[in-house]
Amino acid sequence: MYKYLLLISFFCSQFICYSQKLDTLIIESVFVKELRKINIWTPKDYLLNEEKYPVVYLLDGGIKEDFPHVQETIQKLIDENKIPPVILVGIENTNRRRDFTGVTTSSKDKKLIPHYGGSEQFRLFLQEELIYFIQKHYRANNERTIMGESLAGLFIIETFFTHPEIFKNYIAYDPSLWWNKSFLVKESLNKISKLNYKGEKLWFAGSSTKDIQKNTRLLEQKLNNIPSSSFTWVYSDEPKEKHNTIFQACKEKSLIWTLNNN
Repeated sequence: MYKYLLLISFFCSQFICYSQKLDTLIIESVFVKELRKINIWTPKDYLLNEEKYPVVYLLDGGIKEDFPHVQETIQKLIDENKIPPVILVGIENTNRRRDFTGVTTSSKDKKLIPHYGGSEQFRLFLQEELIYFIQKHYRANNERTIMGESLAGLFIIETFFTHPEIFKNYIAYDPSLWWNKSFLVKESLNKISKLNYKGEKLWFAGSSTKDIQKNTRLLEQKLNNIPSSSFTWVYSDEPKEKHNTIFQACKEKSLIWTLNNN
């Protein structure tokens, strides 16, 4: 793993020399067994100081996906002093349905997504390869945020309930919690009770989409039944939003709450 990462670091350095704001690189992943394109945006003052920055990891983070509008929003919020400067890392998709789903016993799920179940390998790619690379080659501190919508939101909630130590902050818009007969929602309290949270933050939102709204509201109820916890969370109920509008409607308030030490 480290050998090819060092080779990639040379490739990446060519972009760093000529671009102050956006680098694009390719990582050959051992865990997902393919080449993955990564987009990395650094804030205006990155080259003017030696500070370390928080990092926001964006799923569906291709240039033709969510990266451009999220980058614009982050720049706007930084300029308005509503969030601290951050590095934005976008992970472009190859097969998002495979990468963002775990196991399932549902025949309906299997028919909808025949090539499912790659979330654990994708999580290893993030943790062991991508985060390692960013920490080594960029001035990144240990405050990591992950954000995404729909199936990406499912992956984010799954990670929060299985490996919360990977990120400090979790943002999920309209997570597809119906996956595997709503297993993550049903088992949420049991999973939380077995993990050692250390001040992580979870922000999630649900639109008017029926199968999503039902599960996000149920997850809110379950989290409300925790007598005390070592993480903080917010649920944003958005009945006026649809599945294709909720990200745009909520991204500013989710980033402001998440990236400030409130």
